[in-house]
Amino acid sequence: MSVVDFVHRLSEKTEVPLVKFVKWLGIARAKFYEWRRRYGKLNEHNGKTPRDHWIEPWERQAIVDYFDTHPLEGYRRLTFMMLDDDVVAVSPATAYRVLRAAGRLDRHRPKPSKKGTGFVQPLGPHVHWHIDIAVITIARVYYYLCSVLDGYSRYVVHWEFLDRMTEADVELILQRALEVHPGAHPRVISDNGSQFIAGDFRRFIDLAGLTHVRTSVNYPPGQRQDRAVSPDPRQEHHPRRHARRPILGACVGALGLPLACDRGRPRSRSRVRGVCRAG
Repeated sequence: MSVVDFVHRLSEKTEVPLVKFVKWLGIARAKFYEWRRRYGKLNEHNGKTPRDHWIEPWERQAIVDYFDTHPLEGYRRLTFMMLDDDVVAVSPATAYRVLRAAGRLDRHRPKPSKKGTGFVQPLGPHVHWHIDIAVITIARVYYYLCSVLDGYSRYVVHWEFLDRMTEADVELILQRALEVHPGAHPRVISDNGSQFIAGDFRRFIDLAGLTHVRTSVNYPPGQRQDRAVSPDPRQEHHPRRHARRPILGACVGALGLPLACDRGRPRSRSRVRGVCRAG
């Protein structure tokens, strides 16, 4: 006997109002009237109610097993093949959903991204070479310091100081670094500068037998090692700024440039073309 029948039967016998019985039973008045409104109806909750057109578990397993025996067939062709072989009778959409849920249609799924899992440090020298370009202003003229840093020993493999830095210059810098260490085949790690995303640079990497990895845009962990040797010269408070002064002094002395910025006409870039190299 339900609560609704029990309260109605006692109320008729004792002539006590329903409200008092509900109060004595400790049931909320709204809940009791909700039960009485739904009296005689099925208890349809939010869960999935089995339907007549749903396939059985053995049918799902039969579809997966049939696909395993015919792995080269598409799901549409597989549906009619199962119908001809009297395996199961389902629609192509049902076969697709069953195979997708079983992971049979994810063979060309790309590998999950490793971004945010941490950088794997190299286990030996000349495994990772980090290359970066820093822009330096001397006498109101822009110069470029390109450095190649070994990721294991933090040794500066090679660096050059030029009045311009094109993709061909970067190729020469890497080639000279490889000439210093002829047996090295490192992985070159750089940012997304125009010199590193050029097609000629990619072809140079292939011809030299190297691999190239670019760091993610606006992702500091990937750029931290690139900035270790050539940080942003605009950051005057950078702790490594004093480490660049001997390099800049040697380059300025070799190019014959004044350290102080005069107010006259800046020197022509074509006349101060030069290279300072240190292996």
